[in-house]
Amino acid sequence: MRFGIIGTGTVGRTLATRLVGLGHEVTLGSRTKDNPSAVSWADQAGPHGHAGTFEEAAAFGEAVVNATAGTVSLQALRQAGAERLAGKVLIDVSNPLVFSATGEVSLAPVNTDSVGEQLQREFPDTRVVKALNTLAAPLMVDPGRVPGEHQVFVAGEDPEAKALVRGVLEQFGWPDAAVIDLGGIDAARGTEMLMPFWLKLMGHFGHTDFNYSIRSAG
Repeated sequence: MRFGIIGTGTVGRTLATRLVGLGHEVTLGSRTKDNPSAVSWADQAGPHGHAGTFEEAAAFGEAVVNATAGTVSLQALRQAGAERLAGKVLIDVSNPLVFSATGEVSLAPVNTDSVGEQLQREFPDTRVVKALNTLAAPLMVDPGRVPGEHQVFVAGEDPEAKALVRGVLEQFGWPDAAVIDLGGIDAARGTEMLMPFWLKLMGHFGHTDFNYSIRSAG
């Protein structure tokens, strides 16, 4: 399958590397075609990995991943182009974290909106699925880094789109029972709001190899 990844940071490169390792083709997109991180990644990825612009990544992918910072996701995907995203599944792994000069963390948007919802409103012909935004990049693609049962969440309006994302998660090593479907894209509000708490946990543990384990009585 062909994936376009919007964003060349740690999350984007980690997902791209894992997808190529699974036999998929990936174009890692940035604002400019000569982005050093994207070009360096493509040079190491082999024939199935390519560097390109946001526009080229969106056009290339049968599915597209938004791995940009949540505060700039709308801008980046507008550059990618609604016509290139139309009809496709957009996996949104972003979080709208805002860091103050004194180190305080907030979210924008928050409470009554989310990046996932903003993207679905902006691109109504694209099937947005929020996923993988509640854990660190290495754990996204290798859940075995944390022993025992732990979960990952998906949210979105389109059942077929969520089924595709569940398939990708399974390839990453997530058992189907570990994927919790939270319903519509408005559930992205809750998963994005977990991130300030997640940062506190990272400070407590001193690393990022941890995750949420949800237990139910029924």
